[in-house]
Amino acid sequence: MFNSKRADVLEWFWSKLNRESDFVKADRNSVVYVDNKGMVDAYGDSVIPYPIENHVYLFNKELQKKIIDDFVKIAKNEGAEPANFEEFLKNRFGATLYDIYFRPYNEKVWRKDLKNVPLSWLEGKLPMPTVAEMIINNINHVKEKAFVHATFWYEKKDGSQHIIDTLSEGLNIKCDSKIDSIEKSGNGWLVNGERFDKVVFCGNIKDLPGILKGADLSEYTDHIAALEYHGTTAAFCEIDANPYSWIYQPSGRHESHRIICTGNFSPTNNSETLPKGRITATVEFTDEISKEDILDNLKRMPLNPKYLDHQYNPYTYPVQNADTRKMIQTMKQHLAGDNFYFTGRFADWEYYNMDVAIGAAMDLCRSL
Repeated sequence: MFNSKRADVLEWFWSKLNRESDFVKADRNSVVYVDNKGMVDAYGDSVIPYPIENHVYLFNKELQKKIIDDFVKIAKNEGAEPANFEEFLKNRFGATLYDIYFRPYNEKVWRKDLKNVPLSWLEGKLPMPTVAEMIINNINHVKEKAFVHATFWYEKKDGSQHIIDTLSEGLNIKCDSKIDSIEKSGNGWLVNGERFDKVVFCGNIKDLPGILKGADLSEYTDHIAALEYHGTTAAFCEIDANPYSWIYQPSGRHESHRIICTGNFSPTNNSETLPKGRITATVEFTDEISKEDILDNLKRMPLNPKYLDHQYNPYTYPVQNADTRKMIQTMKQHLAGDNFYFTGRFADWEYYNMDVAIGAAMDLCRSL
């Protein structure tokens, strides 16, 4: 899926791909499935539209009162500077919503105490509503449209592979080529023995100390080795048909944190052999989980998921600490003098969406 707040990213993307013939446009329709707290569906869960803070009126009256009390407390202390992710969430949304959704969901994703998650990754990732805005949104039943992906375009066929295939047309791209050595040679570099004037590295920064030769990384190797990350196990399933884009799952009844309803993005994501009233979906789990554990978890999840296949990717979520960005920027400046550059989600160790990664690459290209 694709959209962007940056006009230059949109212009570049649509100059390369055909929006009218190859993409469908969709409105984001995301929900939070919480344990029975109000409006209950057929599976015994409360289905609260996202963002949850705009839909307090759907909770039961007891919780509504607690959340409103929280809002009053926040208003009295609005402007307080949080020191970590936990404080940010409590200061912004209150203790009740924190306990119902923000804490359990984010602990599933990050697998660590939220006090130890720095605030640096938050930029552009989470809503920053004031108390007044949340109250007005609840009174007027306002749906959130401020997110960059409140509307998005999705490929009619072949998913993200369509973007890769289209952008690679006419380019000399060497695939399945393991890079064992990037060695400084005069004013240029030898990549597996082949000479280049400049190198732009888009891989995993953790691989650099082992393959980069002729450049002193001793100041950075310990920092790079200490960088934390999480992987994702994506279970491909069929589920009951529904109107949602994706479903956030803070529930403690199972380990999954999100269901992406891929069958709702494009009809070609659903096989003709699927039973009536069923669509495809991807059920996500943080870090590696066995097939046996996936099957066990699916039994406790809504929408009657049926396992089809799964894939584990060890690198999906880069985890920053308070010093990560400074270290990355210092290292970039250090290597740029030797015509070595890097960008990308795991090169920059940033929680990039695709459009932000494209923007970062465009910014780098302008500086070369």
